Amino acid sequence: MSSRITDPEQAGVSAFAPDDIDDLLQAKGVDFFQRVGVEAIREVVFNILIGKNLRDSTEFLTRRRLVALNAAMVVLFMEGSSKVENFPEELSAIATASLQRSRLPKIERWLSYWALGLTGKGFQNVLRDEAQDLVAYREKYVEACREIIAASEENYGRLQGSIELDSGIKANLDWAFLLYLLSSIGAQTLTIRGSEKSTYGKLFEGLVLGALLHILGFSLVPPDRPQRFQREFWLSSRRKRRESDATLLYEQGKGIRFDIGFIGRGNPEITLDKVSRFEREIELGRSRWYMATIIIVDRIGADSRIVDMARDIGATVVQMSGSLWPRQVARELGKVLGFKHPLAEMSDQEVIRYLKREIEDVPLEDFISE
Repeated sequence: MSSRITDPEQAGVSAFAPDDIDDLLQAKGVDFFQRVGVEAIREVVFNILIGKNLRDSTEFLTRRRLVALNAAMVVLFMEGSSKVENFPEELSAIATASLQRSRLPKIERWLSYWALGLTGKGFQNVLRDEAQDLVAYREKYVEACREIIAASEENYGRLQGSIELDSGIKANLDWAFLLYLLSSIGAQTLTIRGSEKSTYGKLFEGLVLGALLHILGFSLVPPDRPQRFQREFWLSSRRKRRESDATLLYEQGKGIRFDIGFIGRGNPEITLDKVSRFEREIELGRSRWYMATIIIVDRIGADSRIVDMARDIGATVVQMSGSLWPRQVARELGKVLGFKHPLAEMSDQEVIRYLKREIEDVPLEDFISE
């Protein structure tokens, strides 16, 4: 049996968490690769290349992370119950004390939010980021939980039992344990879903662009350091004006900038606004290069002006939800650069088979390091 903690408020919520919870909360690309596995990532990239939605393709990855975090939260409650009397209710006091401290590590901050049934956005909206209001909020939260616990016992009867891990950690199972746990898991789910929407977007922008350009026969080079000045590309180049998601050099004096965004039909003009600040020409080596622009978005709304607006600034828009969009990119490269690739003339089924075969040889790890 775990020893008691004499000052749980000083220890913080994370003191009761299992060791692997920090890894589960990490959102860095390399950590994500290690946690999920390159083959699972490869499958998602392939699905996006054949027109499937990013959120649909990554839903199983999000589910895996949520289920793992649910298990970690159960262990946290069991560990806490073995060390602190009346832990489910006391956890809210521990979280309140933590959130009143400055420079809180991410793991402690998130766990403290969840222990109070909050997300980061909830903390901003409900408490307006004011830590001194936490005590009043905590009192109302505990009062509400007590009322629901009493009502549950009256309506459904007493809940009693125990759960135990092989390590010997044991906790009594009652309405308080279960309802506080479920409240924490609910807040955790909202946080992770919001976080992963942004994380996956940033992560897969580079992976998808890198995979596509590799399949089309271009070589990855370090950012802004071309080697042959032809048939090369780099990811996320930041020059004088703004960052492009990828830059492709085809031959002396001719290249393409790519901007990709998993932006739905609601507001794709955001991407166009960014790209309109690209320079049409850049200096590379001893030459001046003409740089065309290809904008890749998830979906274009029926009333969107993005195609016409892009044409006005010399850019082309490709829609990922369209019919096998890598073929369209190959065709656009043909129009702009004179680039020829078999993909441009393939039928739908040929494109799918070709991408399925070629994706197996794509060095995805190289693109995550970029």
